[in-house]
Amino acid sequence: MNEALRALGDEYWEAYLATYPTVALLKGDHRYNEQFEDISEEAEDAWIATLRDFAERARAIDPDTLSREDRNSREVLIFETTSAADLMEMRTSEFAVNHAIGYQAYGPVTQRQIPLAEPEHADAMISRFRAKARALDQMAERLRAGASKGRTPTDHEVSETVKQLDAIMATDPADDPFGAIPAPPAFDDAEETTWRGQIADAIRDHFRPALQRYRDTIVDHVAPVARSITTPGLAHLADGDEIYARAIKRYTTIDASAAEIHEIGLRQIAQLAEEYQVLGEKALGTSDLKEIFTRLREDPDLHFTTGAAAVRASEEAFAKARAEMHNWFGRLPIADCVVAETMTGPTAFYFPPPADNSRPGTFYLNTADPTRWGTYEIEAMAFHEGIPGHHLQLAIAQELEDVPEFRKYARVTAYIEGWGLYTERLADEMGLYSGPLERIGMLSADSMRAGRLVVDTGLHSMGWSRQKAIDFMAENSPLSLSTIAGEIDRYIGMPGQALAYMMGRLEIMDIREDAKAALGGNFDIKGFHDVVLGSGPVPLSTLRRMVTEWVDAF
Repeated sequence: MNEALRALGDEYWEAYLATYPTVALLKGDHRYNEQFEDISEEAEDAWIATLRDFAERARAIDPDTLSREDRNSREVLIFETTSAADLMEMRTSEFAVNHAIGYQAYGPVTQRQIPLAEPEHADAMISRFRAKARALDQMAERLRAGASKGRTPTDHEVSETVKQLDAIMATDPADDPFGAIPAPPAFDDAEETTWRGQIADAIRDHFRPALQRYRDTIVDHVAPVARSITTPGLAHLADGDEIYARAIKRYTTIDASAAEIHEIGLRQIAQLAEEYQVLGEKALGTSDLKEIFTRLREDPDLHFTTGAAAVRASEEAFAKARAEMHNWFGRLPIADCVVAETMTGPTAFYFPPPADNSRPGTFYLNTADPTRWGTYEIEAMAFHEGIPGHHLQLAIAQELEDVPEFRKYARVTAYIEGWGLYTERLADEMGLYSGPLERIGMLSADSMRAGRLVVDTGLHSMGWSRQKAIDFMAENSPLSLSTIAGEIDRYIGMPGQALAYMMGRLEIMDIREDAKAALGGNFDIKGFHDVVLGSGPVPLSTLRRMVTEWVDAF
């Protein structure tokens, strides 16, 4: 390994963990337990400068002098630092109010993942709430700056976020969702009771007052100048086109325009319509697309009534996948994956295990309204978020021994989410779906991701209204209207991120087809998957080079 590059990667990772203490904590690194992220503009400026410096130093290393893995490291480091700095420069924190992906929605979910191995780790959480209070005040300051410049969220995002904040404030501090941190295993009942009382005190004395100030800032400063819900996208901000172009690069890793991505989405939607007609006849006795969507959306017999049933179905899907893994993958993760319910956050998401594997990876299902989950949807979602999707991908990455630490946790969304979506179709090849109805669930998931290419670009590049985006998804997918509304709100709050799934999947499939064409009968699916998963998250151009080198080695 190139020592200069190794040292640079290690330096970057240390700087990253110091800048993002929550990331360090969730990975089982307890050096920054008492700290929380600095949200101030001054800290943002300093981090942007640091990222630019790392990128410049990485570019100065001649790639022709590097081994294959070192070239991967150089490319990942340049992409990570450059794309992050480019997007951060656009000051999106100045209008970051969103009920689907905001701190008040995601924070409580993160709390439940904190691995407190020792009593001293628990003690540090008391000071951490003071640091969180400071961060809330910084978040409020950024919003005031945005409001003064006319850079605001929509009135819908504002009102829904305030409702969430008011609901949190109405709870007893002892029951605050931000205090739901698992206690260290060494605590006895008395020690845990004492500690939880201290947590409640910190929430009441420090966190809650700051949360109230943050809430009041939104009501007093942001709400009066908030944009209409009819103009929710970046297209309605003066610098929206530049923000979106940088977001596309950050989340897809490729150079593509919003118009090109929009057209790709429309083509995918048209192809899916043909597949629905074939499977609809088998599963529902009709090939009429509108009738298929209506049945899937409205038939109560095709929807869960309890969260427990949805969890059980997910666990059954995992069991089928585990039994087949050895036929499709040469390398499997040491850590296991489990299913858990949540009442907040996205509809479904995955948390990887910490580095020490002290807890398994977890596939979270949001079952606040279990009826929003179609019984036909759950297998595809389980395969995507858990096995063989994100769990294999991210758990294997953490267990790699021959790559720098920063590469194990690189935030390359197109690779990560592209793989998750790829595995939904791979599961069909593996014979994992229970029948035609569950295979329609795979198409439903594809409809969402293809639709994202259309509505995300529609919102943020073409000026679509929230309702127009909802209507498009309703006309072109069987998703429930409540699910669609939640999805659209997420895209409004996180421009460009939703593009990563289908764009990443299409590129992985294209890379695979090129490898099959080159190798013919020598193509080995286990070998292909091991190459894709064997270096951690990488930009899609790097992935293509890796697979090409694997092919050339035959």
